[in-house]
Amino acid sequence: MTELVEHGQLFIGGEWTDPLGTDTIKVVSPHTGQVIGSVPHATEADVDRAVAVARKAFDEGPWPRMSLDERIAVVARVKDAIAVRHEEIARSISSQNGSPYSWSVLAQALGPMMVYDAAITVARAYLYEEHRQGVLGPILVRREPVGVVAAVIPWNVPQFVAAAKLAPALLTGSAVILKPSPESPLDSYILADIVREAGLPEGVLSILPAGREVSEYLVGHPGIDKVAFTGSVAAGRRVMEVASRNLTRVTLELGGKSAAVILPDADLETTIAGIVPAAWMNNGQACVAQTRVLAPRARYAEVAEALAAAAGALVVGDPLDPATQLGPLVARRQQQRSLDYIRIGQEEGAKILVGGGRPAGLDQGWYVEPTLFGDVDNSMRIAREEIFGPVVCLIPYGDEAEAARIADDSEFGLSGSVWTGDVEHGIDFARGVRTGTFNVNTFSLDMLGPFGGYKNSGVGREFGPEGLSEYLEHKMIHLPAGYRPPAAPEADA
Repeated sequence: MTELVEHGQLFIGGEWTDPLGTDTIKVVSPHTGQVIGSVPHATEADVDRAVAVARKAFDEGPWPRMSLDERIAVVARVKDAIAVRHEEIARSISSQNGSPYSWSVLAQALGPMMVYDAAITVARAYLYEEHRQGVLGPILVRREPVGVVAAVIPWNVPQFVAAAKLAPALLTGSAVILKPSPESPLDSYILADIVREAGLPEGVLSILPAGREVSEYLVGHPGIDKVAFTGSVAAGRRVMEVASRNLTRVTLELGGKSAAVILPDADLETTIAGIVPAAWMNNGQACVAQTRVLAPRARYAEVAEALAAAAGALVVGDPLDPATQLGPLVARRQQQRSLDYIRIGQEEGAKILVGGGRPAGLDQGWYVEPTLFGDVDNSMRIAREEIFGPVVCLIPYGDEAEAARIADDSEFGLSGSVWTGDVEHGIDFARGVRTGTFNVNTFSLDMLGPFGGYKNSGVGREFGPEGLSEYLEHKMIHLPAGYRPPAAPEADA
């Protein structure tokens, strides 16, 4: 029996504060369907309070005026505290959203630590000020913190996505209002404790769990300088629309329907071992999941048999069991969504190779079997629409040119992979696919490089210097003719 976790206050500007409303968010276990916790539901008035203290912290407070080394010291303490409490964080998230515990440890606890580490590395090397010789005379180009950031995060990987937004925002000197999803707000209270103990100055961070209407109020608030959002394409469009009323800057990391392309010379054993965890990762609830697998017709039957066997062998069960590889979906609506798409796929003429329903013996909770469709045409809805569940499409192709066309024939462009016996050829293939992230004979997400999407998969980038730049404004200062910048001090021998 999971212990009930109840919180009665909101974290506003670094202080635990009574909410201004009486509504609460009930957190439900996707494994049992029972309530496992509750938190206050932030109101628009709570947003106003959080924006006011964030504006004061940014406009008048010490945080943006501290040295980079001083801010790095605080962020490093946050990272170190996550390391100490990583098991607690992982259990909290798996209890809320059904992620397998082993995956939560990797992606939700250790992953954020890597994000903070990488962001610190990038921040140290970043050029915040440079002199240039302009066309009309010397100029000084500065990069300055963007201001007050609204960071809106999803339920599927809450701590990882929070770190992706908090790390660059804090390191560059901005203040942040973090808005967790109502499905998974409990872990954000652990983060609030960590940040408070790390010594973040007053007003710099607020955490406001809330639903759609309050989120929209936050995004459209005139006191917000930038919105960093991760979620669905439909929600991303709405965020951009609302933010545009104030010309607020936005970065959007949205959905995907990524293709894993198996070339004819690929070693099937290592390829299947690489694709399966990438296709069914986090119960299929991952924007970068490789949910379209493209196989050459000459090897289609061989690939179908191997992929179905591997998917069917995945251990499905209690997300807190370390042996579980695939847990329940986050909510009943997500379970029904996957089951509806399974029905649609059959009606469209695709063939279920494995799965297709609820797992035997798991009548309680929001479970769906790992499902693989064969004989899929890329025009089918199951191949074009993001299901966000454990449903994967196997699509045959003729030659390599057709494989590239199918991979690109999508409104999304977030991730992808190619599997081949010739790495250099795989790199050439990757160059030709319009997607923000691509893998050759592997699947990973490196935090020192840019991550984001083409097409409907998003606007802007996270991670690397490109991601840090999204949290900076660029200023040009014109200098008088003949000006020479002072020489940099010589380093000690």
